[in-house]
Amino acid sequence: MNTPDEAALLAAELLARRWLPRQHPKVKRALVDADLWQAVQDRLAQVGLRLVDNIHADNVTTAMVRTVEHAVFGEAALNSHNNIDLPRDAVSLLVVLWSLIVLPKRERQAARDASAEGDLQDEMFSAERPMPRAESVSPMVSYKALLADFGAQLGKKTRLDGNLRRLENHGFIVRKGEDIGEGPLLDLLLDYDVLAPRILDGTLSEVLARTRAQKDAKAADDNSIETSDAATTAEEKHTGEDN
Repeated sequence: MNTPDEAALLAAELLARRWLPRQHPKVKRALVDADLWQAVQDRLAQVGLRLVDNIHADNVTTAMVRTVEHAVFGEAALNSHNNIDLPRDAVSLLVVLWSLIVLPKRERQAARDASAEGDLQDEMFSAERPMPRAESVSPMVSYKALLADFGAQLGKKTRLDGNLRRLENHGFIVRKGEDIGEGPLLDLLLDYDVLAPRILDGTLSEVLARTRAQKDAKAADDNSIETSDAATTAEEKHTGEDN
């Protein structure tokens, strides 16, 4: 019996676990070893799959090669909006959450990357700084706000809760109490280059702008409260010293 090589082991682990973090030892090696990366791609291609990775995500995964989708799923797949049996309103919810999480996350990553480049302009022998990890810049979405803003369009509370569970089971989102965060597959299996222009130029852009304005207003209110509290504390301290 032949011993599996590194490429075979990584491919097998990806298939077994569905995704792996970029910090996983086998993945880290493949990311810096072009030959190993290509060997994994070749192994996966033998069964109609491909590696999926981008620098904005914290994980890597596999997906079906486009040319074999018809053979696997048949004619129905060509007319379907997805191939993982998500109902239409779950797909709509997925797009909304992608818009609320991935778009601002990528903006933050780009801003920090640009700032880092500016800081390094005067350094002759500086190492390249990595892209900020998704975990550190990915925003959380309030469940209550999501229900208030989109509940009527997405089937109200019962239907929304069911679809959130579906998306969580598929690895698109994670739940942390009343908040919804980026799952390991959210920025991997949805094509940013295709989806982002449609959202930013479509009707959802108005909703995103309103959501951002509300967050900015809340942040301003919070800062105002903190400033007021600080002023009150300083005044009380000053009065106490006078007495």
